[in-house]
Amino acid sequence: MIIELPFGLGTISAELLLLILPSLLMLIILLLIFGGDGSAKQVKRRVERIKTSNTRAATPESVSIRRSDTDSSIAVVDSLIKRLMPRPERLRLRLQSAGFSGSLGRYLMIGLVLGLITTGGLQFLSFMPLVVAILFGVFAAIMLPHAGLSFLIARRRNKFIARFSDAIDLMVRGLRSGLPITESIKTAGDEIVDPVGTELTRITDSVRLGESLEDALWDASKRLDIQEFNFFTVALAIQSETGGNLAETLANLSDVLRRRRQLKLKIKALSSEAKASAYIIGSLPFIMALLIFLVNAGYIMELFEDPRGLFMVFLGFLSFAVGIGVMYRMVKFEI
Repeated sequence: MIIELPFGLGTISAELLLLILPSLLMLIILLLIFGGDGSAKQVKRRVERIKTSNTRAATPESVSIRRSDTDSSIAVVDSLIKRLMPRPERLRLRLQSAGFSGSLGRYLMIGLVLGLITTGGLQFLSFMPLVVAILFGVFAAIMLPHAGLSFLIARRRNKFIARFSDAIDLMVRGLRSGLPITESIKTAGDEIVDPVGTELTRITDSVRLGESLEDALWDASKRLDIQEFNFFTVALAIQSETGGNLAETLANLSDVLRRRRQLKLKIKALSSEAKASAYIIGSLPFIMALLIFLVNAGYIMELFEDPRGLFMVFLGFLSFAVGIGVMYRMVKFEI
């Protein structure tokens, strides 16, 4: 059965439409399952309250007439970003968190190229209607760069957490030898490799340019969005208000962070059996479908040619997605 699309976009078969619409519904359900994290939001709210209570009175900001180069080197692209993108500041923070050296315009160009390649490839390799290929191209242009950026952010955060305790130990040694906290942070930034050294060096550079240490730490905390660094920032903010032995405070913090990382590794080891079982069970339907296709392709292709079969495939993928979400929540622990 052929369905005429509105606004003169062409025609599409009912079987393909019956496959696309449930797939979009399944994507929405996956986003709802993996989207929110209540405990992380609570930690962010606590950090924001402490930041608000410890920040100094705001000073009038100076207006710069220098053109910003954080978007791209093309004025037209900069104008489009400012007018069309809803929240470019959030995307810039994600790029900084991932350690992406390129500009926002380059990131958008990567997404555009991926979308064009996906659309052209689907049109070249299949008889898919143009409007459907464009929809898949838009999806690829948005989700593929987002997924790659999320992977880079997670990898950089893991590297930061693994080396941050050593950086705090260097700061403690510097404080006990008589150095101020800013020089201790600079020493740790020079000794520790990226990404810890890069972020600490950026903090000391901000202090040299006239920004207060507390404001520089809060800017880095917002850029990194790592709980371990939030603990460090809160400890320095409270110590600046109340006083005390900063070296002892940071030494205790380093010990807590190490124990926290050890507990995370222990949880990962204990949950590895459940994860391996989930991988094996989850791959069985696809393996069996491939084996049946290799043995008797006509037998399994009826499942995709009949609308009732497509609906059964959708129900299978829906239950598959719900099961993945449940197992993901079961093996994920917040410390």
